[in-house]
Amino acid sequence: MDTNTWKWFYLDQLFSIDTGKDLIYSELSSGEYPVIGHKAENNGVTTTTQYLTTHKLYDYTKTISLADRGNFYASVQTHDFYVGTRVKALVAKFEAKIESLLYICVLINKEQYRFSYGRNCCDRISEFKIKLPVTPAGTPDWKYMEDFVKDQIIPQLPKKAQRVWLQKYDTKPMQQEKMKLNTDEWKNFTLGDLFRVELTKGDIKADEVDEGKVPLISSGESNNGVVKYITENGDGIAEIFPGNTITLDMFCHANYQGLAYYAVGHGRVNILFPKFELNKYIGIFICTLINREEYRFSYGRAVYSTVAEKMKIKLPVTPSGTPDWKFMEDYIKSLPYSKNIEPSKPNEVVDELVEMKKEMIKMRKQLEAQQASQEVKIIGGNVTYIDNSKNYNIQK
Repeated sequence: MDTNTWKWFYLDQLFSIDTGKDLIYSELSSGEYPVIGHKAENNGVTTTTQYLTTHKLYDYTKTISLADRGNFYASVQTHDFYVGTRVKALVAKFEAKIESLLYICVLINKEQYRFSYGRNCCDRISEFKIKLPVTPAGTPDWKYMEDFVKDQIIPQLPKKAQRVWLQKYDTKPMQQEKMKLNTDEWKNFTLGDLFRVELTKGDIKADEVDEGKVPLISSGESNNGVVKYITENGDGIAEIFPGNTITLDMFCHANYQGLAYYAVGHGRVNILFPKFELNKYIGIFICTLINREEYRFSYGRAVYSTVAEKMKIKLPVTPSGTPDWKFMEDYIKSLPYSKNIEPSKPNEVVDELVEMKKEMIKMRKQLEAQQASQEVKIIGGNVTYIDNSKNYNIQK
């Protein structure tokens, strides 16, 4: 890409720059609108809220959010949004499209190295410059930017990510009936009641095996625990585990695995073999509960098999007092975007969209409000799922 003919532009030539008013996250009621904070993870989304009359709601098709204190990170959102305290909102002065906004975000984020906690961008943002392709008249060449993203970037994305960009995903739930969470009559179960817990044996090493299509699971909350895809033979020694099980690492990161997989020994990965009829919906529900307990564990207090067996989670129950598996499955299916969990083809990768994470945050907050005085707060944390040849992670 030859940038010699490109031209420098100040951000305030391209955008009206707003600064977010004070916003106390703990006072917000969970809702449909993302709130963007000073973070680089999760696309800047810190929480969600209901409609606010006291703050400006920004049109996501015309606005870039910019964290500029501590983190310096520009992002494009998929829904109208609010910005948190002192977060910048860059409202386009031009005829914006998502593709051109994304292009500009990439250029802005290339300058992250210039800023830190000790050197925030803050009020110098109007002096910030980016170099853009231009037309013969010397104006930004928006069509070039849009076409570059459409022709060069989107085709390289996974199929489901392409669907998101092309807005071909289904926002509807798998079932229309809305379900409420009421934990008053839920019951505690140990993981040992529900699963046979086995610590992985052997110590397969990612850098000693060839690449392939079988997930290799290690400790970590990102990427569904997958550190590499390897060949079916692995290292010829380690055991391969069946899909439709749950992995639980030493730091209490639980992930539902839809495919057969290998797991490393040095990551202290526990395999949870269900004593009941597990499926991906129930798996997502249970992993979310387990991940709420992450704060209890660390290097000095790891989750070994004996610890995992005694770990308690609180589940909805039937009138007879047994776990209500149907409720758990139906609840996940009742969430917006849940149709995107179900693959349209036998070998198509399932991608939990970011919007599923927002719905699970709502679920967690509802339960936390109900159980503020109880020992265990139910639902929240990472919603993770893996199927076929790829994996996705929705973090809390």
